[in-house]
Amino acid sequence: MSVYSMTGYASGQQAIAKAASGQGAKSAAQARLGIELRSVNSRFLDLGFRLPDELRQHEPALRELLGKRLRRGKVELRVHVEYHDAAAVAEPSAALLRRLAGLQEQVRVWLPDAAPMTVSDVLRLAIGGTHPAATDLAEALLPLTDQVLDDFIAARGREGARLAQLLRDRITQLRELARRAEPLVPEAVEAQKQRFLARWNDALAGSEGGAPAEAAQERALAEATAFAIRIDIAEELGRLITHLDEIEGVLSKGGEIGKRLDFLIQELHREANTLGSKSSTLELTRIAVDMKVLIEQMREQVQNIE
Repeated sequence: MSVYSMTGYASGQQAIAKAASGQGAKSAAQARLGIELRSVNSRFLDLGFRLPDELRQHEPALRELLGKRLRRGKVELRVHVEYHDAAAVAEPSAALLRRLAGLQEQVRVWLPDAAPMTVSDVLRLAIGGTHPAATDLAEALLPLTDQVLDDFIAARGREGARLAQLLRDRITQLRELARRAEPLVPEAVEAQKQRFLARWNDALAGSEGGAPAEAAQERALAEATAFAIRIDIAEELGRLITHLDEIEGVLSKGGEIGKRLDFLIQELHREANTLGSKSSTLELTRIAVDMKVLIEQMREQVQNIE
C-alpha cells in the first residue's frame, strides 16, 4: 500500500445548463459548480464544510462520502456556485411581457405609488427562471465531489511518497552514524576504565596507610568495570538499529501508519538521548547530536503522514 500525506489540495468545476422555458427567455443560463478540497495534519479526521445555502442540506451525504475514504487530517470542503447568463441580452417572449404587464397593473391597484418596471427589470425577470434549480446542482454535487476526492487522494499519495523517501534518506544517514559509533564503544569503555583506575591509584598514593595494594586494585577494577558497563552504549545502538528496521518495514507496508511511525520516532529519540548522556568521548557526543538532529527532522515529516 502507498504512504499518504495529510496535506493535500484538489479542485474541480462543472458547468450546469438549463434551457429557457416556453414563457421565459429564449436563451439559456448556466451555473458553474466549483469544489475545493484542502487539508493539513491533525491527530484525527476533522471535516469542515463551506456550502452555499441551496446545498447546505447535503452536508451529511458529503460527510459520509469523505469519511469513507479519509482517515486523518483537518479537511475542508468548499462548494461555490457561480451563475452565468448564456447570452448577453435575453429576449422576452410576448407571453411573458403580457404576464408582466398584467402583474404590474395588479400591484399598482393596491400600491398606486409603486414605481413602474424598467427595461432592466423586465430583462432580469426574463432570465430569472432559467438558472439551474437546486435539484440540478444537487444531482451534480456528489459525483463532482467524488471526482475531486480522487484527485485529492492522488495528491496526498504523491506527497506521501515524497515524505517516505525523505524518511528513508534519514534512516540511511542514521545507520551510517551508528556504523561509525560501533567501533568507538569498546575503545571508550576501556579508556574510561583506565582513567578511573589511574584516579583511584592517585587517591591511594596520596592517602596514609589504607588497604593493601592488591585489595585496593581489585576494588578499583570492580568499580571501573561497573562504571564502564553503565556507559556502554552497545545496547542503545542495537535498539536504535532495531527501530530503524521497524520504520522501514512500516513504510514498505504503507496504509494508515502515521501513529505507528510517531511512536517509533519517540523510541528513536529516547535511544539517541541515552546515547548522548552516556557518551564519554567527543566523537561519540558529536554522533549523538547528529542523530538527534536527523530524528527531529524525521519527527517533523511523520507529523504529516496519515
